Amino acid sequence: MSKQQEDYVKQITKQNEDFSQWYTDVIRKADLVDYAPVKGFMVIKPYGYALWENMQRELDKMLKASGHKNAYFPLFIPEYLLQKEAEHVEGFAPEVAWVTIGGTEELTERIAVRPTSEAIVCSMYSKWIKSYRDLPILYNQWCNVVRWEKSTRPFLRTSEFLWQEGHTAHATEEEAQEETLKILDIYRDFAENVLAIPMLTGEKSEKEKFAGAKMTYSMEAMMLDGKALQAGTSHNLGQHFAKVFDIQYLDRDGELKYVWTTSWGVSTRLIGGIIMVHGDDRGLVLPPRVAPCQVVIVPIAQHKEGVLEKAGEIYENLSERFRMELDDRDTYSVGWKFNEWELKGVPLRLEIGPRDIQNNQVVAVRRDTGEKTVIEMEGLDKKIGALLEEIQKGIFQKALEFRDKNIRTANNMEEFVSIIESQKGFIKAMWCEDAECETKIKEKTGATTRCIPFEQDKTGDRCVVCNRPAERVAYFAKAY
Repeated sequence: MSKQQEDYVKQITKQNEDFSQWYTDVIRKADLVDYAPVKGFMVIKPYGYALWENMQRELDKMLKASGHKNAYFPLFIPEYLLQKEAEHVEGFAPEVAWVTIGGTEELTERIAVRPTSEAIVCSMYSKWIKSYRDLPILYNQWCNVVRWEKSTRPFLRTSEFLWQEGHTAHATEEEAQEETLKILDIYRDFAENVLAIPMLTGEKSEKEKFAGAKMTYSMEAMMLDGKALQAGTSHNLGQHFAKVFDIQYLDRDGELKYVWTTSWGVSTRLIGGIIMVHGDDRGLVLPPRVAPCQVVIVPIAQHKEGVLEKAGEIYENLSERFRMELDDRDTYSVGWKFNEWELKGVPLRLEIGPRDIQNNQVVAVRRDTGEKTVIEMEGLDKKIGALLEEIQKGIFQKALEFRDKNIRTANNMEEFVSIIESQKGFIKAMWCEDAECETKIKEKTGATTRCIPFEQDKTGDRCVVCNRPAERVAYFAKAY
């Protein structure tokens, strides 16, 4: 590595020195975001937004394939609508931003800037749903929401963020529950096979569930510092919101009945997850399936005859199949370019110089492992495609091994505290599901209940806190 390259890398704090500062350094230097003039808000720059667009495109296809349609609901919600559901309002009250003046006139009623859309969606469903023939309604929207957060960090927790939120209505309880779990499966498929992030899925505790929900399910990911990230949630709202907003339909038997509703969402916080699951001391490591640029071509000795022409030819041949960049800038050294594209997490770099042209080959360098491979020009597109698939699978496997290595079992509170203080990662423990024990764990260790997994691999039959009988195992961790 040249001194220039070393200086470039030194501008990023090492993960093991200060993980939080490493994260901030990477998102700024990789040109993903910048801080907005209003505290807690972020500007997503083109490279960061291109990443979000690719994620959005992939998940949108999956949701549409499962029968969901996109719609859009207003940003503003009248106060009387938000106030209709007491538990829901109480859960969001500290974070709601209010509009009190329109133009130069004071409003007669405050208007909330949506923190989530259950209230406005349910008010519309009460107008639209009249008969069993109108069901199910399977709507999704891509939008922004505002939650006035006290402590913020780009992508992970900001006062405004982008997300998708689905809202569905069903004739029966069974259909609503099936929908809730189906969405969780779609989320897990998306996270694992597109973002290459392994997930633990399960049920949220009563204390951690969504305000107003009957049941909340989540997927939880482990970051490289061992903390948990709640990466997506799916809520079975039962008939609670239907009764509050009077969403009734005339069933086949001639009786009026309340619908059963669900809501679910993932957000730009998943970008934070990608960064903190795959990144390293050199910057981002992006999954090929969502990377804004999958392959970058860096000409070597580009001033020499034929080099730029050959690089351009390769670019033209490959760019229809892959998201590509040709870095033909003559104002930066080759070493500088290498480090910039590594920082940006581009999965594959192709190097082409005079000797490569002579040998009818390119040199391919993987971002995830740094491995160099000489590839012949013939059939280059297929070989590049195979390499990108290897990278996609490789970074998932690496993340999975790291997660599994950092899940530990605690059989009593002494072991629990010891693990939290000396190790990083998740703790698996039996729990009686009493909120008092849940509170004691948080007060004593800072860890929270992440989820009660569907796949129950019991570690005993006694609660880790109170030693009373316990039926289910749960995952606990400190979290973002």
